[in-house]
Amino acid sequence: MKHVPLGRSGLIVSRICLGGNSWGAKARRGWGKFDVDEARAYFRHALDRGITFFDTADAYNAGRSEEIMGATLLKMARRDDIVISTKVGIRMSDAPNDVGTGRKHLMSSLDAQLKRLRTDHIDVYQVHRLDPHTPIEETMYSLDQVVRSGKVRYIGGSTMPAYKFAQMLMVADWKGYARPIAMQNLYNLIQREEEPEMNRLCAEQGVGLIPYSPLARGFLAGNRAREGGGETERSRNDAQVRAGMYRDCDWEIVGRLKKIAAARGIKPTQVALLWLWSKGCMAAPIIGATSLDHLDDAAHATDLAALTAEEVRTLEEPYRFRAPAD
Repeated sequence: MKHVPLGRSGLIVSRICLGGNSWGAKARRGWGKFDVDEARAYFRHALDRGITFFDTADAYNAGRSEEIMGATLLKMARRDDIVISTKVGIRMSDAPNDVGTGRKHLMSSLDAQLKRLRTDHIDVYQVHRLDPHTPIEETMYSLDQVVRSGKVRYIGGSTMPAYKFAQMLMVADWKGYARPIAMQNLYNLIQREEEPEMNRLCAEQGVGLIPYSPLARGFLAGNRAREGGGETERSRNDAQVRAGMYRDCDWEIVGRLKKIAAARGIKPTQVALLWLWSKGCMAAPIIGATSLDHLDDAAHATDLAALTAEEVRTLEEPYRFRAPAD
């Protein structure tokens, strides 16, 4: 397992991050089968493969994901040997202040998250979603305060417009606040809309990318047929995987992915990860493993030879950018 700095910071992370959206989803999703006992085996397997970077969020299964991490992972490894990231901002209840990135919600959420995680600090604390009401200055001041308190080591952002993240960086520099070092955005071979703005901003500003859904919810495994069949448990039960959602160019890309994988004697998922690591600001894709061999494949991919420029061009050439959302 290789390790790299997260952005332009002193924090070193494994090149694979294990995501926790499935932890605690046993009774909530058809594909989310992980509670304490199942998660314990995955954490142990990840640690044995050299994965030391783990991501969750308060909104993942109403806090259950953080609880499971605190009850299992943090008993398996020395705290300073692992990197824990979590997120804040999505609504947690019907209470009017139990949402957003205002000072009241952010401060109370952090204390609750530390309790669920059974730790005294969070390594990377990310804005899961900005809210439309709180000024950026208030959010950045509050994040700076939690860093100064020692409860948080570094801060980052997640899905948001590039101009909003640029505002966060600008306010941090202007006021001398803690600066975001990570961006967790949606980015993979068939979803590249972040390239022109967000990814370029992050590369210029020294912010490390830790993209979610790096394998496009399993589509880039190359095991689905265009006419149907070959679906995984997740693709059959995940509400965000819809019939007809994949475009002609997506199927062309996955076909090329499979050819390159076959020529190299590796798996399509490993080629998809190698493509991500060909991007200069890429730190650690976040994988949502649903079987232990997914962890083996991802860990092994970090030791494979980089893609050639020609292989990268072959994978990227069919892509068609989607029109910007209104």
